[in-house]
Amino acid sequence: MVTSLKGRDVLTLTEFSREELLFIIDTAFNFKQRYLAGERVIPVLAGRHLAMIFEKPSTRTRISFETAMRELGGDALYLSASELQLARGETIEDTARVLSRYVDGIMARVYEHWKLERLAEYSRVPVINGLSDLHHPCQALSDVFTIMEKKTRDVSKLKIVFIGDGGDNVLHSLMLAVGLLGGRITISSPRGYEPHPSVVKLFEEYAAPNGGVFEIERDPYKAIEGADVVYTDVWVSMGQEKEREKRARDLEPYRVTVDLMMRAKPDAVFMHCLPAKRGEEVVNEVIDGKWSVVWDQAENRKHAQKALLALIIP
Repeated sequence: MVTSLKGRDVLTLTEFSREELLFIIDTAFNFKQRYLAGERVIPVLAGRHLAMIFEKPSTRTRISFETAMRELGGDALYLSASELQLARGETIEDTARVLSRYVDGIMARVYEHWKLERLAEYSRVPVINGLSDLHHPCQALSDVFTIMEKKTRDVSKLKIVFIGDGGDNVLHSLMLAVGLLGGRITISSPRGYEPHPSVVKLFEEYAAPNGGVFEIERDPYKAIEGADVVYTDVWVSMGQEKEREKRARDLEPYRVTVDLMMRAKPDAVFMHCLPAKRGEEVVNEVIDGKWSVVWDQAENRKHAQKALLALIIP
């Protein structure tokens, strides 16, 4: 029985139990149904303000959070890190202390995950991870919402396969989300591209007790056999540009092609968090083809985040 999630930080999704995560997703379903029925504003956060700090550029994260807050009756403030006093040496601790006296929640999109941990430690209001080098929990929340919408509410019945960089921040959060819900995820990546040890530790501590399992299969053709859901992400994330040539060479065998998708179940769906580097990690015929649910997946960022904001902001 879930009572209240008010005041919770969201740094990795392990802040929530299985029941709480399902409660957030159920709330997302409700918000989406009401939105599609024409109820565009549900003012449960009237008078509330969300500060959004961006070290990295964004399309989906910024727009989905801004529209989510406005459709909940609140307001969102875009704050470029280069325009804050952070750029002139003010500490994260002092920034957190000040911002949390002005607003009701802080969302931050940063390069290093430790900055979010520091923000949360010194903030008096909830801090939400809008992406870090290690985790992207809001994306994963939208992903499991989309999987349930397209397949089944019981993710333990599905074979979910991620193909590409096993050290990807989106995969890290997807692993945890699927595992918290008792599901299994298969990761197909080359050697040297495994999940970060800190994420494996979180998985073992929080997801495994719920029945969550992850496995690594180097051969993408073996990994995708019988898959219900196939997921990939870009090979070169922001901050990894110097590694582009090596990454492209190492990950080229893990491109999601039509031939590869034909090994999945006939009704399999293809997912990508976007933006996509078309022709690199996925070909046009897949991302634009019959398997793709990426546009619904992107839309669901707003509805999932509306649920999260409505439930955690005091």
